[in-house]
Amino acid sequence: MRPNGRYAAGASQLSAIRAWAICLLLLSAAAISPTTARAAPSQAAATTHVYLLRGVLNIFSLGLDTIGSRLEAQGIPVTVANFVSWSSLADEAAANYKAGRLKTIVLVGHSSGATALPDMIAKLNRLGVPVKLAIGLDSVFKTKLSTGAERYINIYIGDGPGEPVKRADGFRGKLDNVDVRGTGVGHITIDKNEVIQRRVIAEIDAAIARSRGPAAPIAGPGAPPRQARSAAATAPARN
Repeated sequence: MRPNGRYAAGASQLSAIRAWAICLLLLSAAAISPTTARAAPSQAAATTHVYLLRGVLNIFSLGLDTIGSRLEAQGIPVTVANFVSWSSLADEAAANYKAGRLKTIVLVGHSSGATALPDMIAKLNRLGVPVKLAIGLDSVFKTKLSTGAERYINIYIGDGPGEPVKRADGFRGKLDNVDVRGTGVGHITIDKNEVIQRRVIAEIDAAIARSRGPAAPIAGPGAPPRQARSAAATAPARN
């Protein structure tokens, strides 16, 4: 039996209204969700800076460039440089922090770049500047932290050239040593590994989300010289 024409027209209008309602709900969800997800990084990005330190010869740590590009895509300012620039970069970060242009400082280093992180943190601490997060990727020297970032994550290959980072006297902050032996990553590839890169970016995003909280205590400008140095400066390389 064929439906009455008025009934068919009414049913057709109802179906069209329902379809429009569903489309509007889906469009609203699509419009709201991404904005909410991006809001936290975008709001904090203006006062955040991530410094990424490459290792020796400046050609074996190009995974840091990829990490930097991904962070920039999130609106987070970055500087990628060779590890030998750590001291001048610390001066730059301190000047921007004291001028109020910078609130959250994050450091990431690979190989010798990871070895330089404790020295950069110590210098920033001496200048009265807190470090929110530092991430080292397979530091090639025996490294000690005598002053602290709020959080320091050392991702290393336990059966390779990398070393766990140790706490020295006076260390303040949270230290996590993460051994990734057996995962298939090597010293030259750890910074390029997709899983490692995602971990680094996720930790940086989390640090930015925490940036509204109080900074971890740091060593004052008058701290004794022995607390201002890391063992990385004097420790011999592993053969």
